[in-house]
Amino acid sequence: MNYIQQAYKGQREVWMFILTTFLVAGIFLTNFVIYLVSDPADLELAMDLMKQWPANISLIVNLIPFAFLLLLLFILVRYVHQRSILSLTTARPKVDYKRILFSFLMVCTFTLVTFFIGYSIDSSELVFQFNASKFAILFLISIILFPFQIGLEEYLFRGYLMQHIGIMVKNKWFPLILTSILFGIAHAANPEIGAIGFWKMMIFYVGTGLLLGIMTLMDDGLELALGFHLGNNLLASLLVTADWTALQTDAIFKSTADPSMSLISEILMPVLIIYPIMLLILSKKYGWKNWQDRLFGKVTKPPKEDYKIIE
Repeated sequence: MNYIQQAYKGQREVWMFILTTFLVAGIFLTNFVIYLVSDPADLELAMDLMKQWPANISLIVNLIPFAFLLLLLFILVRYVHQRSILSLTTARPKVDYKRILFSFLMVCTFTLVTFFIGYSIDSSELVFQFNASKFAILFLISIILFPFQIGLEEYLFRGYLMQHIGIMVKNKWFPLILTSILFGIAHAANPEIGAIGFWKMMIFYVGTGLLLGIMTLMDDGLELALGFHLGNNLLASLLVTADWTALQTDAIFKSTADPSMSLISEILMPVLIIYPIMLLILSKKYGWKNWQDRLFGKVTKPPKEDYKIIE
């Protein structure tokens, strides 16, 4: 059984899907609606109010809800859909933590190398603000709470929604594209949207969603996506902060640059060049083959004996 077919291991009534999606994804939908109907000045005022809080308190307040929502998703999958969390995680007999670690190290290495190359070329808009005691607290908060944040996003978008939409439409390409778009929309209320521009950031968010979705389908599990997402978000919290980003932290550096991102070098290049290179690295390491079927093939119901027992 491939990754999407894991959803056949549990109950699949439509009302269960609607209930779980509404309860768990409601916060993302609410944020998007607020973004659409709110005056930009009101959103900016809300951000200014948040900036008045201590950075670590603000981070905790932003991340704590993800822990509760991830737990809620697990409860609904286990007791409403009556399937195992393992089936939501991977098609393998057990979770491959080495895959999580490799993907984590891959994105961390790339991010750190490119950052310090850029820093050595021009550091005029970066302020070194390292404070050992503040950073230690930030590090502790980050390693405890970010796994819940990225866990919810991966288990919801690349896990639950990808699997259940896949068995509904009977193919793999539609849930891949739809969950990537939904992933982008879920970040629409982030302050980067207002600072950089909606369509620029949507290209980046949806492109990142496609990368993580392709990892999941090609590798038959969430492990690589979990590691990549965790490494990316941890460094976003610990390495550089700015007044216009979603994460206001006591990071090592603070950017004083005006909010801007080059469409070519900072958005299209990662999405169209760097991400494919990373997929090529992973494909070589894990021997991915038959890309067409894994990404565009049909989803068929497996023989009942393959999924009648909840693991």
